[in-house]
Amino acid sequence: MKKIVLTLFCGLTMSAIYAQTTSKAEVAKRADAIEKKIIAWREDFHEHPELGNHEFRSADIIARHLRSLGIEVKTGVATTGVVGLLVGGKPGPVVALRADMDALPVIERTPVPFASKVTTTYMGNTVGVMHACGHDSHMAILMGVAEVLASMKADIHGTVKFIFQPAEEGLPPGEKGGAEEMVKEGVMENPKVDAVFGLHIQSYQPVGTITYRAGGDMASVNDMQIIVKGRSSHGAYPWSSVDPIVTSAEIVSALQTVVSRNLHITDNPAVVTVGAINGGNRSNIIPEQVTMLGTIRTFSDGDEKMIIDRVKTIATKIAEANGATAEVKIPYSSHYPVTYNDPALVAKMLPTLQATASADNIIMRHAETGAEDFSFYEQKAPGIFIHLGGLPKGGDPLTAPAHHTPDFFIDESGFTLGVKALCNLALDYMAMQTKK
Repeated sequence: MKKIVLTLFCGLTMSAIYAQTTSKAEVAKRADAIEKKIIAWREDFHEHPELGNHEFRSADIIARHLRSLGIEVKTGVATTGVVGLLVGGKPGPVVALRADMDALPVIERTPVPFASKVTTTYMGNTVGVMHACGHDSHMAILMGVAEVLASMKADIHGTVKFIFQPAEEGLPPGEKGGAEEMVKEGVMENPKVDAVFGLHIQSYQPVGTITYRAGGDMASVNDMQIIVKGRSSHGAYPWSSVDPIVTSAEIVSALQTVVSRNLHITDNPAVVTVGAINGGNRSNIIPEQVTMLGTIRTFSDGDEKMIIDRVKTIATKIAEANGATAEVKIPYSSHYPVTYNDPALVAKMLPTLQATASADNIIMRHAETGAEDFSFYEQKAPGIFIHLGGLPKGGDPLTAPAHHTPDFFIDESGFTLGVKALCNLALDYMAMQTKK
């Protein structure tokens, strides 16, 4: 009897492996067949970029494409977000796949024929608009994923939720949006999402590769504002003042000790950066007030709390010692949690990535102090955020144009790998959960 059960189990296991292998071959075939469409979508989005909460044209193109595939569509989520729901032919779990849509206030300098010439007004200034972080690629890739999976609908064990999200890059003070707002409006519910996957293309990572990390992948971010108030005087009579500039200089210097002297740096990295100081307008006037802006990046809730407490203590006590006052706001306008990839889910899905791109092209990466609001989805369901290579073959990662710069460039030949990876993650996860 044991031999019969073992034989049956082995047969079912081999059958499952064969089915998954077959689905990957089918995904690859269908993804390769629409590569030109994916590239065309990306180039169109790139030529017509839109800032956060203004992605009206992009959202309309996405919504029309999803509807053409027979996918149920909801628009206007968190201002301009689009959510598509593909119900498979067989029961199973719900998987969410996410792409961000917004561009940046950057004047493009690349020589590509589809370069952006768009300008707009941002925070009172006339600015260029450019997809300088790859969100145009993300939209096009997820549209490709939707087309492939919709064509396989009858064989899907579960439901796929496609999340096209506005405003990942943040918004001016006072505006709401991005993943946090999408979550508040219920994007991870009705139906409830069991796992969420996303990707980001990287200009410095070789095309054809995928990198990943279990646990903390990208840092939490808190922006901060410190307002130092003193007493103004003529610059020739500084003893009549309470100098907020000298006080601010002391605060900036002391903040450099937070990471170097208060953090157990062998456990987790962190960053405390002051990026702007504004105070005064003449050489011979000591001003009444100085305003500083900065950012705090950490990889754990404990480190985040400790650093915020230390920044507040340092700023207020140094100000007090100088006869001034300091008002500290953390966060000032935005906060993203740690992008935390569920270790158990990573272990489970790593073979899928290796089968998609070969084990040599799936590389574990170091934690990155950049931030991603994909983290808000991972607070609601286990998730994995992967990184897709966009550096041309033979290119130098050290000289590749950085994200958020006018020369940012992506090799489009890696797009179908992104389509295959997201399709296979969704299909394999649903198949695994169904076979429990």
